[in-house]
Amino acid sequence: MKRGGPFDLANACLLFLCTSMYLGTGWSLILFTFPIAPRLTVDNYYLQFVPQVQAATRFFTWMTAVMLLSSGGLAWRERRTALRWYPLGVLLAVVVATLLTRIFIFPYNDEMAAGITSPERLKEVLGAWMRMNRIRVGLWSLQWLLTLGYFVHRVLRAEHPARARWGFGLPVPPRQEVHA
Repeated sequence: MKRGGPFDLANACLLFLCTSMYLGTGWSLILFTFPIAPRLTVDNYYLQFVPQVQAATRFFTWMTAVMLLSSGGLAWRERRTALRWYPLGVLLAVVVATLLTRIFIFPYNDEMAAGITSPERLKEVLGAWMRMNRIRVGLWSLQWLLTLGYFVHRVLRAEHPARARWGFGLPVPPRQEVHA
């Protein structure tokens, strides 16, 4: 199978879809969910928070596995080109975001799902959960930017074939002809 062909493009598009879903979900949290946190109480936080987080966890667990396979496969297919760094960066950011989620965010999710009865504890848990998620949204944004970078690099490479490029994908200045 030819490197850079339809299969690789479809795989890169799948990765871009997944990173876009994370980007949208993360920024949706920051822009629309975090601002209502001060109004959450021990009586109303559960319905505003727990079912949505549990559904997202189930869905994104599978999507993360797809992203790991997709970015790993794309990095392998591009291993002899400068394009390899984009999916390798995505792969690394997915691993870091997954570790952050499993180690730091899931315990807060579990505590909220079990039921928090102290207003002080709810404020602490929500505050820590939002701080960790801001970091995670930064990682999700980086994943999206790296995937976008892959496509931009491919477009630039297509517009300026190898003979017309020099270092860093920049076009070669036009050659001046010498006439006698």
